[in-house]
Amino acid sequence: MSKTVLLNLIVAGLVALCAFDGGNAGAQSNPSISREQVKAAEQGDAQAQCDLGIAYANGEGVPRDQAKAVEWWRKAAEQGNAHAQCSLGYAYEHGEGVPRNRAKAVEWYRKAASQGHAVAQFNLGITYDQEGPRSRARALEWYRKAASQGHAGAQFNLGNAYANGEGVPRDQTKAVEWWRKAAEQGDAHAQVNLGAAYRKGSGVPQDHAKAMEWYHKAASQGQVDAQYRLGVEYYLGEGVPQDHAMAVEWYRRAANQGHSEAQYNLGCKYDKGEGVPQDYAMAVEWWRQAANQGIADAQFNLGLKYYLGEGVPQDHAMAAWWWRKAANQGHASSQNNLGGAYGQGEGVPQDQAKAVEWYRKAAIQGSADAQLSLGSRYYTGRGVTQNYAKAVEWWRKAAEQGDAGAQCNLGIAYENGEGVPRDRAKAVEWYRRAASQGHTGAKNALQRLDR
Repeated sequence: MSKTVLLNLIVAGLVALCAFDGGNAGAQSNPSISREQVKAAEQGDAQAQCDLGIAYANGEGVPRDQAKAVEWWRKAAEQGNAHAQCSLGYAYEHGEGVPRNRAKAVEWYRKAASQGHAVAQFNLGITYDQEGPRSRARALEWYRKAASQGHAGAQFNLGNAYANGEGVPRDQTKAVEWWRKAAEQGDAHAQVNLGAAYRKGSGVPQDHAKAMEWYHKAASQGQVDAQYRLGVEYYLGEGVPQDHAMAVEWYRRAANQGHSEAQYNLGCKYDKGEGVPQDYAMAVEWWRQAANQGIADAQFNLGLKYYLGEGVPQDHAMAAWWWRKAANQGHASSQNNLGGAYGQGEGVPQDQAKAVEWYRKAAIQGSADAQLSLGSRYYTGRGVTQNYAKAVEWWRKAAEQGDAGAQCNLGIAYENGEGVPRDRAKAVEWYRRAASQGHTGAKNALQRLDR
């Protein structure tokens, strides 16, 4: 059976434009709390009460105690301290020191946001964003207020809204404008999206060098999608000279953070010996990590390595097991190979009907190998009722994709009048197509017909 060559590197992809959650910026670090501050808090000083709440939240100078943090924030918040109100909102949102209560979180965020507290405005935007399209306008209203004060997370999310057309008309130029504001403040998420905009020429003129500049800024902060994209850019030689060793370096950084596409691509580099010494065992190791995260190409390649016994002991049952995982995700090459496994009884009990079933799934997706095999099944009647016309139908699909075996088989069908009217001219035409690709059977058929 045809096993299909190893699938190549994944090179597509833009970092997901998801909401950025800035976390509890309300409870910022307060390295020490003095007796004087404690006394001031006890005497009703709102700022001292807020600071004491932060100290309890972070365990700085006092034992960590979220309940006490909330207690002191409430005292300050009730006096109108915006920072304490924001922190109290966060506590209710996340159930820290108090039972989780979204309504109270929104209430306290709104109090702080109404005083111009940028973090509260941003967090209020997040809470509305989580409600979906029905509250998107309110989310954007608060993001815009925070963004106008320079809040990078809000600027990033506004960029995403314009990029996706969520709550505002889709406008890539405005998306880039907001991402740039956040990126220039060092926001790594915005930097990677700005890099992607330059790479694609979306909202800005295409400029691979600038894309690399922004990817580097984000990657240097450990942003995993930027590290992955740097690996891809070095592999492709876009914006930089092609450098497989550098591609490997950046893939590895992303892969070590669990980036599944980077793990897959790193496996490909080890398999081919590009940028690293060829090492099938290392290829298998990285593909396994990607496969366990559901990357179908990695599952397919892992199955192929088990089938061939490269980097792992040969094990046809394990090959079929991995192909099935990928096939169930709709992976056409795996469906084709699983059909071959059932046809030959390799790693699974031989079952011609199941072979046809899997060949059909792959053939419908356009796999020429599967179309050739499915046509042959109809021609011979193995696992399906013999039907020459169906055989020709599937061979033609594969032949039109340039499959030499299918082209030769079509020649046979026209020569013999099987499934189509006998037609010597068409037989010769298909034999010639196959022969031009070096198909021996087609060459022999042409010599026979020329006699």
